Amino acid sequence: MWRATFTELIATTFLVFTLTISIISCLESSNESEKPNKILVPFAVFIIAFFFLLATIPLSGGHMNPIFTIIAALKGFTSLLRAVFYITAQCLGSIISYTIIKSVMDANTAQKYSLGGCEINDRNGTGITLETALVLEFCCTFLVLFVGVTVAFDKRRFKELGLVMICVVLAATMGLAVFVSITVTGKSGYGGVGLNPARCLGSALVHGGSLWYGHWVFWVGPFLACIVYYGFTLTLPKEGME
Repeated sequence: MWRATFTELIATTFLVFTLTISIISCLESSNESEKPNKILVPFAVFIIAFFFLLATIPLSGGHMNPIFTIIAALKGFTSLLRAVFYITAQCLGSIISYTIIKSVMDANTAQKYSLGGCEINDRNGTGITLETALVLEFCCTFLVLFVGVTVAFDKRRFKELGLVMICVVLAATMGLAVFVSITVTGKSGYGGVGLNPARCLGSALVHGGSLWYGHWVFWVGPFLACIVYYGFTLTLPKEGME
């Protein structure tokens, strides 16, 4: 368990670092037009998530996200003690990652994009309401759980599809959820769904400011999605969960 927890710490640190830097680079490269942003960001999420999942699933289960750890604990795939260690490692990894990002990134760029953190309303007051953000966080997290996790946690389909295809499904679902969230609102001050409370916590602690506004949404929305999804899985046919 200690080795797996350390793997989660290192994997989350570099996942958040790579993902944040890549997303900001996508936004900077297409600064003159908003339309490319909506394509480049989800594509970056898909590519990065795919490689990290491929590397870490055989080692620690490839959680790197409290949401995956919570649902794994609810379904009995992970013990409560391991889940606590995993979530702690993920949050610590995110804090370390954003500390590194803040130390290497240009101050103006960091301020412009709020260090690439989870943002509902920027410092200019443009964005979406807390209610809208909560609904999006719940719906997009449920989408990832319903499509990606349902397939990944099904032992029969895992064997049929193989590790590579499972990683493709999970990563593609994350990219789809991000794409939906940033296109449905059309608000510049909204950074899209967090999908990872640990990532949102790390950026808020290191950068602060507008990232604390509505920060609870990035925890409550996904947690509610986990509870609803778990209840939903209890209604699924038994042969579908073998």
